[in-house]
Amino acid sequence: AFRLQQPRRHILSKSTITTMSGSPSPLTTHVLNTALGVPGSNVTLRLYQQDPSADVWHLITTGTTNDDGRCPGLVTQQQFKSGVYKLHFETGQYWGRMGQTSFYPYVEIVFTITDPDQKYHVPLLVSRFSYSTYRGS
Repeated sequence: AFRLQQPRRHILSKSTITTMSGSPSPLTTHVLNTALGVPGSNVTLRLYQQDPSADVWHLITTGTTNDDGRCPGLVTQQQFKSGVYKLHFETGQYWGRMGQTSFYPYVEIVFTITDPDQKYHVPLLVSRFSYSTYRGS
């Protein structure tokens, strides 16, 4: 029988929230507006890490993409541990600022980090009616 899972709760743990800075990060992202062929600038995003023992997501950082669609300094090497992470992008707000609607009010990319010593690049390629991602380095 098919059973819907309850959504995981989000916890905003103020003691672990950092703001994005210009420091090197083992995790990077890039938003690309594939409808217009330009970087997705000024997209609000949040990075979470899952706590499997409590079935919740802990907010690590929040930020906004720059003019090139990138967010430098997502997470420090010290914060970056093995586990399940989620990047949450406010795509509805992004399209709304351009006077357009979007089928997706937000996009969440959930991924697993098994080796935090590697570099990970998780881009978002987005249009009003579709999105795609991949694991880069």
